[in-house]
Amino acid sequence: MGILDIEVWGKDSRKHEERLGTCKVDIAALPLKQANCLELPLESCLGALLMLITLTPCAGVSVSDLCVCPLADPSERKQIAQRYCLQNSLKDMKDVGILQVKVLKAVDLLAADFSGKSDPFCLLELGNDRLQTHTIYKNLNPEWNKVFTFPIKDIHDVLEVTVFDEDGDKPPDFLGKVAIPLLSIRDGRPNCYILKNKDLEQAFKGAIYLEMDLIYNPVKASIRTFTPREKRFVEDSRKLSKKILSRDVDRVKRITMAMWNTIQFLKSCFQWESTLRSAVAFVVFLVAVWNFELYMIPLALLLLFIYNFIILTKGKTGSIQDSQESTDVDEEEYDDDKESEKKGLIERIYMVQDIVSTVQNILEEIASFGERIKNTFNWTVPFLSFLACLILAVATVALYFIPLRYIVLIWGINKFTKKLRNPYAIDNNELLDFLSRVPSDVQKVQYAELRPCSSHSPLRKKRSAV
Repeated sequence: MGILDIEVWGKDSRKHEERLGTCKVDIAALPLKQANCLELPLESCLGALLMLITLTPCAGVSVSDLCVCPLADPSERKQIAQRYCLQNSLKDMKDVGILQVKVLKAVDLLAADFSGKSDPFCLLELGNDRLQTHTIYKNLNPEWNKVFTFPIKDIHDVLEVTVFDEDGDKPPDFLGKVAIPLLSIRDGRPNCYILKNKDLEQAFKGAIYLEMDLIYNPVKASIRTFTPREKRFVEDSRKLSKKILSRDVDRVKRITMAMWNTIQFLKSCFQWESTLRSAVAFVVFLVAVWNFELYMIPLALLLLFIYNFIILTKGKTGSIQDSQESTDVDEEEYDDDKESEKKGLIERIYMVQDIVSTVQNILEEIASFGERIKNTFNWTVPFLSFLACLILAVATVALYFIPLRYIVLIWGINKFTKKLRNPYAIDNNELLDFLSRVPSDVQKVQYAELRPCSSHSPLRKKRSAV
């Protein structure tokens, strides 16, 4: 409890930064667990900062040695499990669960120093929580043996573990990274994760050994799915890249072609290009329209989930390797990007960079939106697909027994009174919030766990080329 110093900075397209002003907040003077709306005038410049500050005691964050592992104590583990049991589903809705990560060791790391060694340390990021290990000097096979505990606010968050080489006053050198979705964690089992490059698309040199335990409340996790996702405070700005732009164009093209083929199929039914197909479509149209009820819409979507689940159990769905192939690029393109960066061509045309970067981001959003819808029905994340099936089943029953006017009335009353019940409530779209938790095809590749025998490493490619 003390003084919170706040700085406001501005940055233009040329990466020039300028401090615009500062202000201070006395944390000790604010009440706990209460939303405090403050208007703070900025020092040394005009303007003010409007802030909403809530002080909430944070439990669960800790760093310890293996000998004092929190979940290793049976009594403490039972107490934590009791806190997240189904009976406590409506208590403290923001406290979804707890994650314990044992960072054991890393092996065969890349040598970053001239001496043929590295000074590795490990950074763990979950949402906006960041913890790191100590540095082990002059070692390519470090053993940290540390235990990190994170509170879980969103079960759909991804744990990012990055290994760096400490380089004195200079920024640390990158030694590898892995991204692990919380829902893919296998409790209590040590796992060897092959390190990936910065883009998380190809294998890097070395591996890291982790052991994780996850305890969470499924009811709280399900409710949290339909609320806005927390934004990352520290996030790398996306650079302009021919590789990424080309990939996003291909992703949008695939979605567009799928929609176009569907439209052409429907058009062919009206053109009687195939007599059997048009006759069947005509009979289905008459039966469907004559017997149509509103509850049949969620019922049809529910049947689509069931159909895809049956196909999945038979092993006919495409593997992650298909997505890997679609997102992999030739080494020549990668080298071209490096050459363009060295020449500084992009740095000399800032205006064009901003325009192309905007187009790149729009294409990324369009492609990701279409892929998230597809992956919802494909059971990419079983938790989300099962949750969607549950919602559709409830919607089917509700539309069957409750008149539509009552449902619309309840929805309208909720929307109109939302700001009256909570003045600081952020308006959101529950459907878009749900889809934001579904990974796109690119994220599926990034989150995929590589096998030790994987041959995607760029280092191996270069050696084989020689």
